[in-house]
Amino acid sequence: MPETLERYLHARIPLSAALGVRVVHAGPECVRLTAPFAPNINHAGSVFGGSAAAVATLAAWGLLHVRLASGGLQAQTVIQRNRMEYLEPIRADFESESRFDDVVSWGRFLTTLHRRGRARLMLTAQLSCLGRPAGQFEGAFVALGTSPATPRSL
Repeated sequence: MPETLERYLHARIPLSAALGVRVVHAGPECVRLTAPFAPNINHAGSVFGGSAAAVATLAAWGLLHVRLASGGLQAQTVIQRNRMEYLEPIRADFESESRFDDVVSWGRFLTTLHRRGRARLMLTAQLSCLGRPAGQFEGAFVALGTSPATPRSL
């Protein structure tokens, strides 16, 4: 599953390839991405904040994408709003992980999506570097419309 999500991200969200994003894990409860330091460096010798935010957003977006696909659904998913907190400068390769296992919220999300054709879900992602916390992302994602997923849509 990691290779499938990585191919999808690189083909459909070209920024992910430019950032050097690699998918380490892709499951319905967790998506973990890594990104190299070199293509994301800024003028101060640390990772550019926009790169860090993009990798965190991709992890959370990827988790929603995988959860929908694993349930046999395909929906257009977009971010509505987000908040990013940087805990310390990132000066090496880094990672972003998004986890979600709230069965109740997921059930409400799916019910709303089926009834109204759109639904919103809050997701988080954590950035880390060399095993230390480096940032915290929170975003509201919206899924629009549903149809049965096809193998190529994952």
